[in-house]
Amino acid sequence: MTIRERTENMEEQILSPYASKSKYSRGRGREEEKCDIRTCYQRDRDRILHSKAFRRLMHKTQAFISPEGDHYRTRLTHTLEVSQIARTIAVALRLNEDLTEAIALGHDLGHTPFGHLGEADLNNVVPGGFHHNIQSVRVVERIEKNGEGLNLTKEVLDGILNHRGKGSPSTLEGKIVQISDKIAYVNHDIDDSIRAGILTEDVLPKDCVKILGNTSRKRIDFLIRNIIKNSEGINDIRLDDEAREALYKLRGYMFDNVYNSGMLSEERKKYGRFLSVMYGYYLDNFNEVPEEFKRNYENSTEEYYSERIVADYLAGMTDRFAKRTYNALGDKLKKYLI
Repeated sequence: MTIRERTENMEEQILSPYASKSKYSRGRGREEEKCDIRTCYQRDRDRILHSKAFRRLMHKTQAFISPEGDHYRTRLTHTLEVSQIARTIAVALRLNEDLTEAIALGHDLGHTPFGHLGEADLNNVVPGGFHHNIQSVRVVERIEKNGEGLNLTKEVLDGILNHRGKGSPSTLEGKIVQISDKIAYVNHDIDDSIRAGILTEDVLPKDCVKILGNTSRKRIDFLIRNIIKNSEGINDIRLDDEAREALYKLRGYMFDNVYNSGMLSEERKKYGRFLSVMYGYYLDNFNEVPEEFKRNYENSTEEYYSERIVADYLAGMTDRFAKRTYNALGDKLKKYLI
């Protein structure tokens, strides 16, 4: 018996009947020989962790672009916080920690530079729109490993695709990551906003603070415990109505008063059109797009394939590389600033 088989047998004995067990994975897009040590979900976690896209997250914005200070979150630290919250919940509910971690580590691989500001900018110009969850799947299927992709399991791809908005993950592990993402970014963005001096705890909605707690640490702890209490022994991941309403109200407050507010107006004014302006330039100067992105579509019959190649290139940039490229193009971009 291999180590992998022993682990799969342990999952059968230990995990909840509602857990996604490695032995019964729906498999990969391309068949491959199984590892004798790691389960399929452990391999997916490792492939994501060692990918170039994952490393680039350290230089991508979470909420604040080019913050002055060493303790603000980046897209990478956000991803690690989501993973920690999600794994805590998964272990408590006896769900598959490895699958949960793989989804959490991969959920934002397709995020643009400049955070949601960059995503909205590309969404305005790319045919069919641009959404980071869909782009994350493109990264692991079409872009990584020189176009070969990571060949992840269907459960991990499903969790990455459906982690945002009104997505409906097919596994409980995916649902854990979906709610953990919101818990993480709402609370650590509050923390960073306080650090930046644009919020204080006492301006947060008092009814939310009363229910969830008056610090980020207390709120995260409360929400984790609430999910565990309300999800134990059932085929679902739930917050109770009061906690869910408070979390979403706090999230709405952050959108109204931080993400979409005048508080970030200087960043919005400075970086709000970096990607769309470069998008126009690279469409007209397609020969300047690196060949590694073009190779992904050599035999493509996809509509708007050149537009997608340019979007892939821009979305993969780090904040600092996007700024450097924009500044290097200089006067060439003037005609696209209209």
